[in-house]
Parts: sequence; structure tokens; C-alpha cells
Amino acid sequence: MKVKSVLLGSVIALALVCALVLACVGGIAAAPYFQRQMGAFRTNTAAPVSRSNDAQPAAPAQVVAAPQITPAPTPTAVPLPADASASERTASDVYRKVSPSVVYIEVTQSGGTSGFQHPQVPGFPPNAPNQPPSGAQVASGSGFVLDKQGHIVTNDHVVDGADKVEVTFFDGTTVHATIVGQDPSSDLAVIKVDVEASKLQPVELGDSSALVVGQQVFAIGNPFGQLWTMTSGIVSAVGRTIHSGTSSYSIPEVVQTDASINPGNSGGPLLDSQGRVIGVNAQIESQNGSSSGVGFSIPVNIVKRVAPVLIKDGKYNYAWLGVTGTSLTLDLNEAMNLSPDQRGALVIQVASGSPSDSAGVQGSQKQATIDGSQTQVGGDVIIAVDKQPVTGMDGVIDYLFTSKQPGDKITLTVLRNGEQKDIVVTLGQRPANPNQ
Repeated sequence: MKVKSVLLGSVIALALVCALVLACVGGIAAAPYFQRQMGAFRTNTAAPVSRSNDAQPAAPAQVVAAPQITPAPTPTAVPLPADASASERTASDVYRKVSPSVVYIEVTQSGGTSGFQHPQVPGFPPNAPNQPPSGAQVASGSGFVLDKQGHIVTNDHVVDGADKVEVTFFDGTTVHATIVGQDPSSDLAVIKVDVEASKLQPVELGDSSALVVGQQVFAIGNPFGQLWTMTSGIVSAVGRTIHSGTSSYSIPEVVQTDASINPGNSGGPLLDSQGRVIGVNAQIESQNGSSSGVGFSIPVNIVKRVAPVLIKDGKYNYAWLGVTGTSLTLDLNEAMNLSPDQRGALVIQVASGSPSDSAGVQGSQKQATIDGSQTQVGGDVIIAVDKQPVTGMDGVIDYLFTSKQPGDKITLTVLRNGEQKDIVVTLGQRPANPNQ
């Protein structure tokens, strides 16, 4: 049995290198944070532009100097063919509307080995031509303009640890940016540029709670350094829970899509057919670091909630319950003498000194053998929060993440030794480390 946590990993791939260079270097290696999950890797999608001088080629390869960035052209008024299909017209309209709002982000960390932990890039030699000085590490990602004040939304894992951030707009303008706020728990960050308002074309924000499976979606970003690339697909699933990757917490209500998302797409928008942002592309599930048709976007409704606070305060404070748990399964129900159809979240561990600890919530102290392994059982089973039924740990996470603030009181309805009882908990402020 696994404690409920969808663990994020990260694959960082080479950016700003043309197709010829990619062919020469022979592929992209896995990045930090990677974790095997059901036979696959879940990875974030920031792309490395270069390696520090400790990178060693895995095999001899011809090296071609990385070219300078060639910004995408400004949208033109070239019409579609008269016989273009409705879906082609929709895609073209979305690209023309939103591409000027999407930006290319390049971040640099000068020296040291903390912060960025780029992967080994096979065939990429140390100190190749047109690369940063020895010790500098450069990565890239995507973002989108939020407002006329110069605020840009991206992923936290794109800018985390950066000493320098540069933003390139669709017309080729490149400027420095400052990090305004970061939220590792939602893997969101806001950066700011100082440019004329005429260069800023804010996106339109949609409603991720209204999404349905099968709905047509589009992603615009900079995969593998291929600037302002559009891909399309559908909403494959809604309500996923994933690990944020830059913190120990999970992100609920995530949008799953089969639109191609690759290294370098991180921080770019997922869009509906009207060109409204419905998510921020953040992760892929893949065995080789490239798109396999399973991508994840942070829902825009979380962006609406978090981004204004990051702009104002630089950080976002979440409510903290202080428990680690998992959803009930048939095996757990049997081990705990519960009905086979019982649903809920089994509390595995209660953090010492946490709000749940103070309120008397009990973790699992007993052991049971399930499929030959010792598993913790016997803790409180949360079946409702504030009288709203929950079917598993995802429901508890979602409710706290989207509906509660530090200092709020909630009522947990739990099953303990076969009896139902209510426990009132005053929520605390989420610490960086959930075990502290």
C-alpha cells in the first residue's frame, strides 16, 4: 500500500539548440525529482539550455555550436485556405489570439551546484561554443502575460533558484525580469517585467471547474527551444492529484491532457477553443522524458486564487491539517473489518504538534500483512469534512486546498474502532516540511 501522494519527477531537456544539435547530442537525460510511478516517470517540463563543465559526453558525437534565438514572427493576416475545416480555423484563431501573450523564459544560475540540478546530456561536451561560462547553468521554460502591469505567470520549477531571469516576447523583445512571488505547493510563480504597456497582451482566464472530458484544448510554449509551438488535443481527465515537485505537498483538481507537452513547455498555457487559459502546463508522465500523451496542467482556478496573493505578498499560505493518509481499498477494509464498500481516507500518521494532533486525531498504530507486506492500519478513517462526504484522500486535500485558510475551523467526521465521531480541528499554517 502506498501513502497517498502522487510524486512528481522532473525531466529537463536541452533548449535553444536546433534540431541538428539535438540529433548530434543523442537525446535528453532524466532530471532530478524523477520518481517511478506505476512503471512510468512523471516529470516536470523545464528544459536545460546548457550544462556546467562537469558534464561528460556519453559517446563521441559531432558538436555544432548552438545558434542564437530566432524569435517567432509576429502573426500575419494570411488567411486560411477556403476549404479549411472548422477545427483548423479554431486552432488558427486561438494561435493568433494568444501567441503574443506567451513568452519564452530563460533563467540562469551562476556557479555552484545547488538550485538547478541539470541532468547528464549525452554527447554534450563541457564549454561548447556559445554556452555560458564554466559553472553557469541555464534552463528555459514558458509563461504568459497576466496583466498590463507586467506580471507573468509561470511554474515555480522554471524560476526556482535562478540568479537571472530573461523574458522574450513574441516580437523578439528581450528584457530582464524579477521574481515577484513563488508558491512551491502549487508549482506556480509570478515574475515581472518593465516594458511599455503596448507590449503586454494579457490572456483571458477561463474556468477550470467547467471543463469536461473530451473538450478540445491547445498548448502554446517553447518545447525543446522551438519557440511559440502549438499542439492540440483534448481534456483526457479532470480532478487528478499530482505532487508539486518543488514541495512535499500535492496539487488537486489537475487537468490531464493528451496535447503534446514536452521539456520547455513548463509554465505555458493550456487553452480552450476560445483561447482562454484553463491551465498551466507543468508535468508529463513518460518513460523517456518526451510526451507520451499524458500531460498535466495546474488548473486556472488555482492560478486565480494564488497569483494575486503572490503579487501582493510574495508567497501563499495554505491551511494545514497535519495528517498523512491514503484512500481506503478492499484490502484495507478487510484488514480493518470494515464494509467492502466503505469509502474514506485512512489517517496513517499525525504530525507531532500539528492541528490534528492537538484535536486528538489518531494515526495508524497497528500492522497488517497485505500481499506479503506489513502495512499500517487502524487509524481514524475520515469520511466527511464539514458534513461533506469524501471518498478518499484526494477529497480531503481538495477541500483544504481550495476552500480553507489558516485559522479556519473544520469538522472531521471519522470512523474509529467502528464508531462514528466528529472532531473539530483549528487549521494551522502549512509548514515547508509536512513532517516538522
